[in-house]
Amino acid sequence: MTATSAIATHPDVVANLNLFASWLQAKMAYEGLPGTVVGVVHDQELIFAAGFGRADVERDTPADADTIFRIASHSKLFTAISVMQQRDAGNLQLDDPVEKHLSWFNIANEFGEARPITIRHLLTHTSGLPREAGSNYWQEFDFPDLATVRERLPGQQTIYPTETRWKYSNLALTIAGEVVAAVSEQSYADYVQEHILTPLDMTSTSVVFPDADRARLATGYGCRMPDGTQGTFPFVDAVGMAAATGLSSTVADMAKFIAWQFRLLDDGADEVLAANTLKEMQRLQWIQPDWKSGWGIGFGIEHTPERDLIGHGGGYPGYLTSTRISPKERVGVIVFTNSLDGQPQFISDRVFSWVAPAIVAAAADEPGDAPDPAWSGYEGPYRSLWSDTQIQFVDGKLRLFAPRSPNPKAEWVTLEPAGDHTFTIDGPGSGPIGEKVVFSIGPDGVATSVKVAEGISERVAYDIPIQRSV
Repeated sequence: MTATSAIATHPDVVANLNLFASWLQAKMAYEGLPGTVVGVVHDQELIFAAGFGRADVERDTPADADTIFRIASHSKLFTAISVMQQRDAGNLQLDDPVEKHLSWFNIANEFGEARPITIRHLLTHTSGLPREAGSNYWQEFDFPDLATVRERLPGQQTIYPTETRWKYSNLALTIAGEVVAAVSEQSYADYVQEHILTPLDMTSTSVVFPDADRARLATGYGCRMPDGTQGTFPFVDAVGMAAATGLSSTVADMAKFIAWQFRLLDDGADEVLAANTLKEMQRLQWIQPDWKSGWGIGFGIEHTPERDLIGHGGGYPGYLTSTRISPKERVGVIVFTNSLDGQPQFISDRVFSWVAPAIVAAAADEPGDAPDPAWSGYEGPYRSLWSDTQIQFVDGKLRLFAPRSPNPKAEWVTLEPAGDHTFTIDGPGSGPIGEKVVFSIGPDGVATSVKVAEGISERVAYDIPIQRSV
């Protein structure tokens, strides 16, 4: 998947991607985030893939689109797909009681009126099962093997009756993975490899992490503490919980996973799954009381006024990740981070907010606005005693904004040409509207500082390397 189309090079798409990159670079610099990798897919094309910061801080290893991350609960998507493949093959039905396929499924049920737990309940988080498999493995880093999961089950009990409340459960998806193993007569790991990963050419994605890939695995970091320190996490194997949280992958591989979904949704292809089966999985099975989000079969679904977003996130010791698609726009966004304060969904939201509309416009052949080549020397971050300022060409104008703002587009001002290296500020707010912005230019034609009204800011550079592969 390479960026060769007019969409990837459309000036408005490029400008909004540059805005996003500048914003993320500043965010990571000020928040001390180690590494983030972002991929943006339009239909079958990976139009943007870049690593920001480092996969390992001590070794100064840059993060990039081929860096491997533990993607944790993304595993639930692959488990759900596996179940649906077996459903379509006639080996199970979604409304089968789990006990039909797993005779050892004997958790205590405190609700006599509740319907039996079915496979559908497992995949839609409406089973009422406990969240976990009976121990504190998220902090003690000793995930149970499958034999231990089975042994603990009789000592656990359901939390709610089936179909009465949405309750996220790693235990439920672990059980669903064992249903796949039972009806397919393969281990969960072998099944996913043979029936999903290999057909989709996801060569850097695994259920059981291979030792040969250890050098490509990003180091997992904890939250940044008040004293500025940030601890690391050991490598943790999900063992028997793999169907819920065991997979590892790269942004480049997950871009293939997104492109596959668009092939099925848009073209009616029959590849890994029948197109109608994927559509069934991405339809609401459960809606939350606020009507803003819900759950399909394995997939989470979010509704906003602009778009519906379908996908999943993941949290693992040292890693937070997110993969979501907007079917209406045929845009998918992947964000992988290697720290527990990485905020991947917040980062993903910025891409959908800023870049997706530009992609849609480019796909509709709407003309874009190219910047004056002379302005390239002005673009970049500047700093005064008070704050950082970013100068960037976006949406047809040269803009001035605070790069650390949660939403620069809501606050920026426009720089209108007013002479040699001089502009006038136009826009809302109580700042120096109508006053002059004057750039001081170095011998290489790049601005060294900018004077905004009477305040002067010097050009700076953030220590956040960017490894852009697309």
